[in-house]
Amino acid sequence: MSGFLVAVGLLLAGGLLAAAFGRRSPGLAHRVGQAGAVAGAAIGLLAAIRSLLLGERANLLLPWSMPGGGVHLGIDILSAFFLLPVFGLALLCAVYGRTYLTHHAATRNPGSLWLHFNLLVLGMALVVTARDGLLFLLAWEVLALSPFFLVGYEDEKAGSRHAAWIYLIATHLGTGFLLVMFVLLGQLAGGSDFAGYAPALAARPELVPLVFVLALIGFGSKAGFVPTHVWLPEAHPAAPSHASALMSGVMIKTGIYGLVRTMTLLGAPQAWWGWVLIAIGASSGILGVVFALAQHDLKRLLAYHSVENIGIIMLGLGVGTLGLAAGSPLLATLGYAGGLLHVINHSIFKGLLFLGAGAVQSSTHTLALEQLGGLLKRMPRSGFAFLVGAVAIVGLPPLNGFVSEFLIFVSGFLAVAEGSGRMAAGGASTLVALALISGLAGACFAKVVGVVYLGEPRSAAAGAAQEVPRAMRGSMLVLAALCVLIGLGGPLLLAHLGPLVSEVTGVGIATTDQALLPMARALAFAVAIFVALAVLASGLWRWRTRRLALQGVRSAPTWGCGYSAPNPRMQYTASSFADPLNRQFGALMHVSREIEMPRGLFPGAARLETESDDPFHHLLFAPTFRWLDRLLNRAEIIQRGHTHIYVLYVAATLLVVLIFSILTL
Repeated sequence: MSGFLVAVGLLLAGGLLAAAFGRRSPGLAHRVGQAGAVAGAAIGLLAAIRSLLLGERANLLLPWSMPGGGVHLGIDILSAFFLLPVFGLALLCAVYGRTYLTHHAATRNPGSLWLHFNLLVLGMALVVTARDGLLFLLAWEVLALSPFFLVGYEDEKAGSRHAAWIYLIATHLGTGFLLVMFVLLGQLAGGSDFAGYAPALAARPELVPLVFVLALIGFGSKAGFVPTHVWLPEAHPAAPSHASALMSGVMIKTGIYGLVRTMTLLGAPQAWWGWVLIAIGASSGILGVVFALAQHDLKRLLAYHSVENIGIIMLGLGVGTLGLAAGSPLLATLGYAGGLLHVINHSIFKGLLFLGAGAVQSSTHTLALEQLGGLLKRMPRSGFAFLVGAVAIVGLPPLNGFVSEFLIFVSGFLAVAEGSGRMAAGGASTLVALALISGLAGACFAKVVGVVYLGEPRSAAAGAAQEVPRAMRGSMLVLAALCVLIGLGGPLLLAHLGPLVSEVTGVGIATTDQALLPMARALAFAVAIFVALAVLASGLWRWRTRRLALQGVRSAPTWGCGYSAPNPRMQYTASSFADPLNRQFGALMHVSREIEMPRGLFPGAARLETESDDPFHHLLFAPTFRWLDRLLNRAEIIQRGHTHIYVLYVAATLLVVLIFSILTL
């Protein structure tokens, strides 16, 4: 626990000092803010790794003057597991952030950004270690407010202000449900300490479903479940890229942590919980990737893929919950292992992809896919790292995304093979949803890589792009290496997941280890095959290159069907690439098209532009907010700006309270 407390102190000190220097000394604010973030995250990461490897449990209980709660922090296997992405990705984002901000926003005050970046890391760390309801809500509020200032960092832009307010409203709608949940649990337990919640719920089992629903809605708004996902595609593009990487890679996972932690307090799950989780996972995964296909802003596209991957996590947790409800420890182990491992994997490759988007933005000053192209020749190292992240997020072997999705696939097959009735239907739904998600994700990232990195530049800015500085691409390459290492080392990793799964499911460690051992062997076999194929392909390529060189064959541009001077007009655009798939899913999204068809034998121009609008935002949230805005505007009648009127309100309120107190005596 001492290492964790030192990490929290360094994060807080670095943020406060950066804010203090602020505009007076921007360079010093950068150095101090980054140093606090890097040092705090590094020490916290080491403490989390130590807790996981040694299986240590630590608790800190301190009194405080606020009634109804206490400072109770605890680190168990589940908390330590979630601290890995919190501190690990924060460390790399902090290294990346200073150089990125110097190039992207050199004239702005860096002190405010480093303060809220460090507070974001601190808030996430406290959320996953809080063991008191009131302390959890305070940490959750820090986690809610700090991203608001990160999203609105470029507050001179109307889009940034709009995105920040949407995020703030959405996150506090979820907080309202959590407040009700913790008040209910506190009344049942007679206190706010987590230790009293489980016995209290065991005594009142009729309230367990209500607590589950409150947790699902409250934490789901932070995780980005459909339809509460509408803030993600607004907030992530507006925030600086290293903050977007941390928000998308880790912050939304605090919603997953909160849901899993709550479910460990509820006792044996009911089967319908698993069905609800699978339904949420399938809808979030499929709709997330479908909406991503229609996007032409790189960071907005990646934000929708966060919704997709949260859906994949929920599919794993849903199948695992069905297994627990049916008394199948094997199914429960595989489902929860796949879902929880995808938490780590998504943090790595999604952090990498957002940092890659920041590299593109820093070099070309745009994120519009239609203005990019040909960047792989100009930014080879960062382009290669982005390509690794794209392959990983699609779930192709032998990278890390394949390992966790493989476990979820196997759990779905097992539910179909061994289950009957509802369990088999749940497994089949998981398989269909995951297969559709994987295929559409492959199409989406084929579009992204092809349009952004291949072909010819579509604008002067893309043509003048250069490789980003070493600190930025270094952070990306570390994450790319982790994608490869976890993919190749998946068998070894699965052999050590047993204690975590046992902590969450209540299944014995011996049983979880026994269930994961065959999966580790299967993964080892798959990894061996792919490594052998890679070595064989590399050898054949070298042999072919040497034979051609001996025969005097020279390299030349690919024959372009008679076109001797290819130009960007001959390439697929982002709109044209995705349009066939967008038409297939037209009933799920609102896509407007502007088409200018080629005319004549030698057409001078042709154009296809598509624009999509999230139907949940367009049809549900926007009308609701407009109605609330009109309603609240009418309430302005009670605010006249006269002090004596406000004094009258206070007196009337006191009179009502006095009368109520007399009547209740």
